[in-house]
Amino acid sequence: MFTDKRSKKVIFMAHCLLNQNSISDGTAVHPAAFKDIINLFMDNDIGIVQLPCPELCCLGLDRGNIYGADSPVTVENTRIRREMEKSETQTKLKTLVDYTMLQIDEYIKHGFEIKGIIGANRSPNCGVESTSDNDVEISGMGVFMNALHKEISDRGLNIRMTGIKGSDDIMEKFKEFL
Repeated sequence: MFTDKRSKKVIFMAHCLLNQNSISDGTAVHPAAFKDIINLFMDNDIGIVQLPCPELCCLGLDRGNIYGADSPVTVENTRIRREMEKSETQTKLKTLVDYTMLQIDEYIKHGFEIKGIIGANRSPNCGVESTSDNDVEISGMGVFMNALHKEISDRGLNIRMTGIKGSDDIMEKFKEFL
């Protein structure tokens, strides 16, 4: 099965890296997407799977923020984290993790190579090496990535995870995924 021209290589990426229009007000660093990352993976025949945006799916596009970009990023991210930690939001988040795991399981079942998962550092949900809490950027994973990582670990899978921020040296960081 799947003996056509597909590479059978995929990478999972945070929604906002492929769609900057989905992130909270005041945090976009590109008009549409991180084109360099997309081109890097396309040039190396690696398919890109867009992760669901937990904030958009659970809190809406405006995240319930009446102040827009007037709040400092880490302050707004802490507010978003608190919203995502509520029990009703956790139920929605679990559905998103389950949906992502369904895709991961399908790719593995059919012999695809999952090159990794790329998150958005500093994000209260999709940060991998850093996230926001208590109004500052801290080491650690965001709410969604932590839940996804736990599910991956509980299933005994070994999938690399890393994150970026707009200021990172993107091209060097992702050459290890090729």
